[in-house]
Amino acid sequence: MRLNSLALRLFFSATTWIVVILAVTGIVLSSIYRTAVEHAFDRRLGVYLRSLAADVATPGEDAGKFPQSIGEPLFDLPLSGWYWQVTRLDVPTRDVRSSRSLWDATLPPLGDPSASSVAGGTRQGYAEGPEGQQLRIVEQTVDLGDEGRYLVAVAGDPAEIDEEIHGFDSALVITFGVLAIVLLLTTTFQVRFGLAPLKRISEGLAAIRSGAAERLEGAFPVEIAPLARETNALIDANREIVARARTHVGNLAHALKTPISVMLNEATSHGNNPFALKVREQTEIMRDQVTRHLERARLAARVAAIGTLTEVGSVVTALARTMEKIYQHRGIAIDVDAPEGARFRGEQQDLEEMVGNLVDNACKWAQSRVAVGAFSEKPDPRDDRRTIRIVVDDDGPGLSPQQREQVARRGRRLDETKPGSGLGLSIVVELASLYGGSLTLGTAPIGGLRAELMLPGA
Repeated sequence: MRLNSLALRLFFSATTWIVVILAVTGIVLSSIYRTAVEHAFDRRLGVYLRSLAADVATPGEDAGKFPQSIGEPLFDLPLSGWYWQVTRLDVPTRDVRSSRSLWDATLPPLGDPSASSVAGGTRQGYAEGPEGQQLRIVEQTVDLGDEGRYLVAVAGDPAEIDEEIHGFDSALVITFGVLAIVLLLTTTFQVRFGLAPLKRISEGLAAIRSGAAERLEGAFPVEIAPLARETNALIDANREIVARARTHVGNLAHALKTPISVMLNEATSHGNNPFALKVREQTEIMRDQVTRHLERARLAARVAAIGTLTEVGSVVTALARTMEKIYQHRGIAIDVDAPEGARFRGEQQDLEEMVGNLVDNACKWAQSRVAVGAFSEKPDPRDDRRTIRIVVDDDGPGLSPQQREQVARRGRRLDETKPGSGLGLSIVVELASLYGGSLTLGTAPIGGLRAELMLPGA
């Protein structure tokens, strides 16, 4: 789940950058192309402008021969969007000559025609034409001295520029769209296969945690191989620590067991001597405390092992059949409901100890019937982790809330006529807590006590 989330974040991050880069690149290219098209359009207008300026500057040119089309038929079509105009600036009533396409309209100057300007210099820009449309205009001032000062202007319809830009933008969008798809597919491929080794490690760790494997197996890329190697080393070190802990616990148990037994036997041999009674009392407390802490250490060492998995159904069924034989003289019937597939994330002997204590306790107090159920549940739909719920009911007298609280304490017994040390339920509570589980006591539907054990599942 976490790798999938990482892959999605990488994919969306790469997608965002691809879209941003392509969009910025497209805008820059479109702007550059517009500038290039406008310059090309201006150069085309400049050719017509120089031709007109040359005719104006030709000495002795007959007015009747003044050009009317400059070789471009659009200058002859009325209101075609292509116009030229020559205006004499040094006379009170300006003499204006223009192309036939202008009819009786005139082109607006780009600046103040009366302002001084360098002769031969050109200006270009946009202005409103006779039809109210935008025109691209290029104009030049021609100073012939005594023969006059003229403003020569040529205008063209910039719709051609817009068409060129639109065509270029369309091609750009299609090209960049295909490029974006290719890049996204490439990114998807890279993310999917680039994270594949991490996914294999994640699945391998899940298999180790569930008990299906003991180590990370297979070949990994050079970048991931050290991680797999160190993980396997950590697993091996964990197993060595657990093995050493078990050995130390066993050695300590043997080392303490004999001295305590000797002390207890010596105290017992002195009968009712007050000193002997006190020594025996304290020795029994010592033995109980040592047994308790050694048991906790043993259980903690076993719980620390990685990758242990136990089938719940077979364990519960075997324990139920065993208890039926033990309590056969009382006619106790044990009903078992343990579907296959429920698995406990822990060692089999721990499960047997917990369930065995609960079933044994139920059989001691039951009148005739005990019911045992084991269920695999998924508390959170968003989480893949499962929980094993084991329910043990009996039809005995049951317990009050205050009694339920007492029996879970180590060594507390409500009825001295029943066999046992009073440690069973407290051991179940401690062992369940080591696995992150819990034991809850309540009222069974069949009338007696219900013991509900929650444990981690797989």
